[in-house]
Amino acid sequence: MDTDMDLFSGANQSGKNENGYSPLAVRMRPRSFDEFIGQEAVVGKQCYLRKMIEKDQIPSLILFGPPGTGKTTLAQMVANVTHSDFEKINAVSAGISDIRKIVDQAKEQLKFYQKRTIIFIDEIHRFNKGQQDVLLPYVEDGRLILIGATTENPYFEVNHPLLSRVRIVKLVLLTTIQLVEILKQALVDETRGLGFLQLKCSDEVLAAIAEASGGDARVALNILEQSSSMLSGTGGEITIDILYEIVGDRLQKYDKKGDNHYDTVSAFIKSMRGSDPDAALHYLARMLVSGENLNFIARRIAICAAEDVGNADPQALVLAMATVQAVQFLGMPEARIPLAQAVTYVAAAPKSNAAYLAIDRALQDVRSKNCGAVPAHLRDAHYKGAAKLGHGIEYIYPHDFPGHFTIQQYLPKELQGSQYYLPTENGQEKVLKDRLQQCWKNKK
Repeated sequence: MDTDMDLFSGANQSGKNENGYSPLAVRMRPRSFDEFIGQEAVVGKQCYLRKMIEKDQIPSLILFGPPGTGKTTLAQMVANVTHSDFEKINAVSAGISDIRKIVDQAKEQLKFYQKRTIIFIDEIHRFNKGQQDVLLPYVEDGRLILIGATTENPYFEVNHPLLSRVRIVKLVLLTTIQLVEILKQALVDETRGLGFLQLKCSDEVLAAIAEASGGDARVALNILEQSSSMLSGTGGEITIDILYEIVGDRLQKYDKKGDNHYDTVSAFIKSMRGSDPDAALHYLARMLVSGENLNFIARRIAICAAEDVGNADPQALVLAMATVQAVQFLGMPEARIPLAQAVTYVAAAPKSNAAYLAIDRALQDVRSKNCGAVPAHLRDAHYKGAAKLGHGIEYIYPHDFPGHFTIQQYLPKELQGSQYYLPTENGQEKVLKDRLQQCWKNKK
């Protein structure tokens, strides 16, 4: 086993071991699933991956997720329980010769000792196509069990032939509650953590550390360790003022109910809706500095594009959805750029909530009225016997008429005359409104 994978073993209260000083985040790595916090969808008691690790039947897989979510920790657990030979390399510094050396060793292990070899490749996205291709035949025939770890989307960064031979395991950012639990473990653990210092730290301060870490357990533990180093002796208290000295640029005023969080998000959305790009950028900056989840921000922009811009400028939703993908692909700090582009576009675009109001009107009718049956001429007529039931017989194909439109009944008879979509005069929606009026002006 690579010694780097077990830095916390034998660490004393000062955080030193045979390898020298180990950071708190390394020392506090979970040694078993009982100590593992978060990622329930991946390593919960009934989850496939956990069962395979506990049975030492690990398949080839790629662990994909943001930093500090447990990728290396899961690899460490595999190393601790497996009877296979375990090798670790980092794609930044390793090359094809390193892979071939491990492959040669794997052949010997399998031939003479009937032992499999697990190869853990950290930052596997850094391997180029040629390096990934070298792995392919050995993963395919089972001589190597591959565990890759990456912060980048493997569907973009890993060759398809290799992807088809591994399982993709996606890890997610840890929640504030989960991070607080991890921090509390570190504060009370006297062997690997800071328990010997008998530090005091309120729930509010722990939550502030968690918020500032952006879902990254490593960052949270580093902040806690740096905070503890600001105190002298034992029995000190980590306060919000100490945190400001360490992470002032990321720390916003925090309260347990999260009012400041929701106030900022509310102001962000209302600024875009109110066509004030400068204010919207300000609140975007606040959220970015405080470590707000990028996916959360992108989702709010997409909702605003659909709800508040709507058909006044349909391009707004296209751009917003492209931004959703871009932030996942890029990460910070580059993600701030497409976010700013989307925010300014949505804020500056003409506004209409007509589509949003329309679906709510339609839902209200479906929930509260007898809406009747689908008209017979609109029903599916592709299966045998449909014509005998009268399905689709009187349907009129609009593309056979000038302007690709002809008048016919679409709503159930019980809802005839109902109007849900009331387009405005704003932006592109005026064009849609004019077309609908022109099409239906002769409707009787």
